[in-house]
Amino acid sequence: MPRPFAWILATVVVLVTALFGLAIAVYLVAPSETEGALDTSLTDVTVVGVQTVPKPTPRPEPEPEDDARCWRSFGGDPQRSLARPAFDLGIPVRKIEWTRGLESYIEYPPSYCEGTLYVNAFQGEVFAIDATNGKIRWRRDFGGTKPSTPAIDGPRLIVSSRDGTVTALDRERGRLLWQVRTSGKVESSPVVVDGLVYFGSTDGRLFAVAAESGRVRWAYDTGGRINASPSLYGRRVCISTYAGSVFCLDKNTGARLWSTYIKRDAFRYESFYASPSTDGARIYTVARSGKVVALDASDGRVVWTAQVGGLGYTTPAVADGLVFVGGFDGKLRALRATNGNELWQAETSGRILGAPFVVGNLVFFSTLEKRTYGARVSDGKIVWRLRMGRYSPGIATERTYYFSLNGRLIAVRGRNTVEAS
Repeated sequence: MPRPFAWILATVVVLVTALFGLAIAVYLVAPSETEGALDTSLTDVTVVGVQTVPKPTPRPEPEPEDDARCWRSFGGDPQRSLARPAFDLGIPVRKIEWTRGLESYIEYPPSYCEGTLYVNAFQGEVFAIDATNGKIRWRRDFGGTKPSTPAIDGPRLIVSSRDGTVTALDRERGRLLWQVRTSGKVESSPVVVDGLVYFGSTDGRLFAVAAESGRVRWAYDTGGRINASPSLYGRRVCISTYAGSVFCLDKNTGARLWSTYIKRDAFRYESFYASPSTDGARIYTVARSGKVVALDASDGRVVWTAQVGGLGYTTPAVADGLVFVGGFDGKLRALRATNGNELWQAETSGRILGAPFVVGNLVFFSTLEKRTYGARVSDGKIVWRLRMGRYSPGIATERTYYFSLNGRLIAVRGRNTVEAS
């Protein structure tokens, strides 16, 4: 046999062997597409300190009548829409109503109801703050770090923590009512619907616990790490995972309705930090690679995909048929909800990590470079800037913006509400 031919044959054999070995290695380390299962043992979950909520003491000061609608959880509603399109506050005015430093950065925005803001400082403290003047009504320091938004459920405040606990506090005084202890870390912002608290754990389980007692109603093991916050609409509760999956379960029983795994390429799955949001027809989320995914809410079928530049960590905001999502390339994109077509880009020089939020005809977003912007929903033109930022910019009530930027809460009225008062 001629020596050159033998050399070529040997080279081909080596390459084929190497590729075969690579394929085996990828197969062994790649996550499998598991359907998950209900965890019925729960031997590593405990509930402590069950107490009833005392009758609230009437406050002497009147509550603001024009801030009647609550922002009860991360995203403002169980769908995690991050939107109040009906509010017409206008551009924030220059005059600041009040500001309050919390001695630690705020990764997720506050919740609000009946004149009080509730916010987690990352280092571990939970604050109840008077929304009219910024005074601290109470503060509690327990558990681990808290990169999440506390959820409001009537007289209770539900707080998640990276020490693996989810805690119910008395909203009036901050007294501990009950606490669920899990084996994973809980970065997921809880949400309460029909008496059940929903949250995810980094051990891969999605939990539903009774809001009154903390008793576990069900827990579903998805097989993938969960940092995201669950989204609810109708009978569905949906969650995204680091394994590249999106699961939708029956919110009452935990039974799997569907699950979909999203691939990045032929060998790798996507990984989701961002929470899913929904308009009822579709589920929207963005992978850490920057891929934006829209799934049919009824069966999990991929309807469309799009892309943001750089990494993607922002939970999409959804309003009036549009989806708003940012990337590490500093651009906020508006996509059509039905087909993913890009309508506009609002470009900055920073990196967008936190979720945007929509108020009326404005969408607000922040960068890691400590800048916050307000862009028009219609065309993406930036019409307002603030030289503060990091991370998710805030929330809004009927008359006031509450920005949570780099460890400081800032209350600012909208131009339209100032002119109307």
